Amino acid sequence: MHTGLHIGYYFEDSSSRRRPMLKQERSELPFVLKKMAQGMPDYITMDRALIADLAEVAKDEALLQGVLMRIQEASNSSELVTYAPFTLFPTPVPKAVFLQALAVQTHYNTLVDRISQDPDFLQEALASTIEVDDFTARLFRIHQQILKEGRAQSIVLGLNRSDYMLDQAKDGSVSLKQVEINTIAASFGGLSSRTADVHRHVLKVAGKLEESRRILDNDPASGLARAVAKAWELYGSHRAAVMFLVEESQRNIFDQRYIESHLWKRNIPTIRKRFDNVSKTGSLDQDKKLFVDGREVAVVYFRNGYMPQNYVSEQTWDARLLMERSVAVKCPDISTHLAGTKKVQQVLARPGVLERFFPDQPGVVEQIRATFAGPLHSRHEGDKTVAMALAAPDQFVLKPQREGGGNNIYGAEICRVLQAAEGSSERTAYILMDKIQPAAVQNYLLRRDGPLEISNCLSELGVFGTYVRHGKDMVMNECAGHLLRTKSSEHSDGGVAAGVAVLDNPLLV
Repeated sequence: MHTGLHIGYYFEDSSSRRRPMLKQERSELPFVLKKMAQGMPDYITMDRALIADLAEVAKDEALLQGVLMRIQEASNSSELVTYAPFTLFPTPVPKAVFLQALAVQTHYNTLVDRISQDPDFLQEALASTIEVDDFTARLFRIHQQILKEGRAQSIVLGLNRSDYMLDQAKDGSVSLKQVEINTIAASFGGLSSRTADVHRHVLKVAGKLEESRRILDNDPASGLARAVAKAWELYGSHRAAVMFLVEESQRNIFDQRYIESHLWKRNIPTIRKRFDNVSKTGSLDQDKKLFVDGREVAVVYFRNGYMPQNYVSEQTWDARLLMERSVAVKCPDISTHLAGTKKVQQVLARPGVLERFFPDQPGVVEQIRATFAGPLHSRHEGDKTVAMALAAPDQFVLKPQREGGGNNIYGAEICRVLQAAEGSSERTAYILMDKIQPAAVQNYLLRRDGPLEISNCLSELGVFGTYVRHGKDMVMNECAGHLLRTKSSEHSDGGVAAGVAVLDNPLLV
């Protein structure tokens, strides 16, 4: 198992170079860990009248700032909206590991892009999975067809989000460990661009002016839009639109509207379509230009299509293939979608695999490998690790090849699934990883009509990355901002859209 950045010994500075911690920084380490564990002081968190007042202030500020979602009962109407769920207070995060996550993101962008261009690697990595997982197999067949026909478009657009948790060792040291990388429909870049001002305001009202200044500016929406705009520009038609391919239920529409708004400010037209719109009105002309409802599409931005239930019929799969065969820029294209699968994440952790993609960059390999959480490596080692998981299931997490949150398997359920798949190839549909053990922080989770009560909370840090490649030239490769999501420690899995986690901000310590 690889260890992450050990904040007892190293510091990641703004130039992304790792250096030994200074004596003063080492002396401050116990204070940093104490601040992480405490969150807000007791005289604030235990003052029920103050908390009630702050909660109302926070909700109003969220509405003022546009941290919005449609209500569950009317997810396709903006007549009734509410605030997106969020924490009352920001969560302490060590500055060193936060900077580490930002610094490695452009390397992850490069890694994903190079994987997407390596069909032999994808074939090898996913061979066992496509035998037992029909969804991945269907995606892979589209990938193979595109390779056979030849890629119609040389412009590649990537909007990724790499998610991490902070693993706390027995000695109290903290390291950054990757949960997953999302290469399709990475959400909350829009809403997270608005939450910093909410928490700044709450801290000021609570009398914590100094802490309010430690919440960083954060605008992933503009960074994501900048990359989309570059791809649209390279496509070369001012009449063509950016098409957001959206879900049937659009409760989280405002998260996407922020990106749309940035594009319209650049005079880039956007349209919103579902799979059935593409099925019924989509077509390719003789030059493989994509038209939907008679409108030429320059960029297809997938905010749908990452789960099996998104493909309700053969017509839906045909629509995906139609888009992939077109000269429209796809975000992601099918190869990049496959590059983000859990199985690829597993294979990347094997010795020597990262070196395949960074043959002359040992420093980059070290930076990426430092964030790995220790998944299964080989079939032989896998048998031993499965035995370990059956003996101590609380030390592991079992992941299927699924996106969208709420799919991972924990605790006693791991034993049931592994025992049922014993001696079967079905086991290759999952990856088994060491469970990250973060420290809990107390906070209040604000949800519409939810109780106002303090909870032990766990957080997950996401970092947005954007890149645009034109042929062999990488014309953009950026870290676009961050996202912090927090949930009660009672819940093992699930994101904001799944109704488990809430939006948060890092308070750097």
